Amino acid sequence: PPWQVRHARAVAEVAGWLAARIEGNGIAVDRRLVESAALLHDADKSLPPDDPARGLPHGEGSAAWLERRGHPELRRAVTHHPVTRLADGEAYRRWAAFASREERIVAYADKRASQRLESMDARFAGWARRHPDKWSAEERRTVRSRADRLEADVCRAAAVRPEEVRRLKWTGTALHAAGARR
Repeated sequence: PPWQVRHARAVAEVAGWLAARIEGNGIAVDRRLVESAALLHDADKSLPPDDPARGLPHGEGSAAWLERRGHPELRRAVTHHPVTRLADGEAYRRWAAFASREERIVAYADKRASQRLESMDARFAGWARRHPDKWSAEERRTVRSRADRLEADVCRAAAVRPEEVRRLKWTGTALHAAGARR
């Protein structure tokens, strides 16, 4: 659906901008992996009901679908992007200890982009409106605190403040080129 394409493009453009900034600071990052994973991170939301990946938790479904299509390199960055991953204490601790720079960029970009780039305050307020019973007040604080740590890590590597994050406008050209190859 158009809203999902707008979201995927926004996440990919934020992730691309961050990856370019981080790379420009002399920190190794696989920009192609970041941009690809960010653009395809929500693929499982559009799969047909009979696709086996539809039965998996969000993120894992996208990763499984991408892997079946020959892109296993995107698995980790796509699997761990959902905000719900920040709620599971043990899984979060493992991820925070071992996540690659690319995984962190994709996860953070998803926290900053809905249909457009927005602050984490706005993004979390949107989730609270749409899912008021998802977490208790304490769980919301924990998730937000973990998201704030992710933001600090990624923005520090990019040498920017969160309010300086932007979009690298590349997805329109890329999607047009992909459509022309069909």
